[in-house]
Amino acid sequence: MRREREEPGWMRGAPPPRWARLAPVVALVLLVLAQRITPSDVEFGYFLAGLPPVAAFAYGAAGTAVFAGLVLVLLGLPVIGVVHARGSDLATVAAIGILSVVVAWVRKRRDTQLVSVRSVAEAAQLAVLPPVPERVGRIRCSGLYRPAQRGTLVGGDLYDVRAGPFGVRAVVADVQGHGLAAVGTVASLLGAFREGVLDDAELSAVAARLDRRLLADAAAGSVEHAELFATAVLLEFPPGSDLVRIVSCGHPPPLLLRGFAVSELHVPPGPPLGLGLAGAAGAAEPAAPAEPVELPVLPGDRLLMYTDGVTEARDAAGCFYPLTARVPVLASEATGLARAVWRDLESFTEGGPGDDVALLVLSPAEEPDDGTAPDGKGRRARAGRQGPGREAPRAGTTAP
Repeated sequence: MRREREEPGWMRGAPPPRWARLAPVVALVLLVLAQRITPSDVEFGYFLAGLPPVAAFAYGAAGTAVFAGLVLVLLGLPVIGVVHARGSDLATVAAIGILSVVVAWVRKRRDTQLVSVRSVAEAAQLAVLPPVPERVGRIRCSGLYRPAQRGTLVGGDLYDVRAGPFGVRAVVADVQGHGLAAVGTVASLLGAFREGVLDDAELSAVAARLDRRLLADAAAGSVEHAELFATAVLLEFPPGSDLVRIVSCGHPPPLLLRGFAVSELHVPPGPPLGLGLAGAAGAAEPAAPAEPVELPVLPGDRLLMYTDGVTEARDAAGCFYPLTARVPVLASEATGLARAVWRDLESFTEGGPGDDVALLVLSPAEEPDDGTAPDGKGRRARAGRQGPGREAPRAGTTAP
């Protein structure tokens, strides 16, 4: 799954569009024709002196020099009959042409540097928050990320899906602030989450690890904010069982889409990250960590996780975006649920919300029965470990 990025515009380093290259040529032809069909006492030819500066924004130094030379020929040769310029007039046009060539050279060099800087910045941001793959283990994934700050790929939201020895785990979080100022916190949380996927046997221990990371960052003198916090929801799909474990740290609960029926999962929210879930040093009164909730899931179920940039978006009348009501309508979109929600959100807010938006859709898939499951362990072996006749826990209960 590739996360779309904003393409650079013409004035931000992208090659000029075709119309920008054709405009100086069309203007030159029209001015010459206009001069031909007008009386001799009306002169349009001197407008040709404005073509080299226009060409400087669409062509390089060589192309602009060609336009400047062509304008000098048209103005300086009486036999052509456009206009007969005197020496001082030609000197002025020549000076304008030389300046236009310099401008074209500087612009071309700046565009080259800008493209290089953008490429490096995009590579660095994608290293912090790479797109989620289409499938992790037996979990199908689809995500969409839109930062509030234009021209960036990473803001104050984050998501990730990773496979580890304890199953497939996912996180969606919203950190304090947005835009580039929050990228450092996003990188710290993602690094801690990826370590927890490999090292922590319990999902609540992963949440505690993220909490300690924020506390350590907040205590560092180099951090701009003295108090860092984040809301997060963590999911775990254990191997060999048809259930999902969920831990909510002050974050909106996921939506379960089964067929076209949508329900908000009942997940008691714990305190946000950054308040000392594990009793780290510096926390005056450690908050009690959120307990994981286990819920049954079926192949084909879709779990939609989101950040408050979605639910707190408003329309022109000040009404909040009704995500739960809109999801059943958008569930059948061929482009995918996450992309359909974003398009609907853009239409609802008339251009998009002013906050970071992250959407992550996870769907368990039926594993193959021939021992070729994505994690290398067959479904039959898992069923044997699970034991015959064992049922998944009901929604809102915790498995023994």
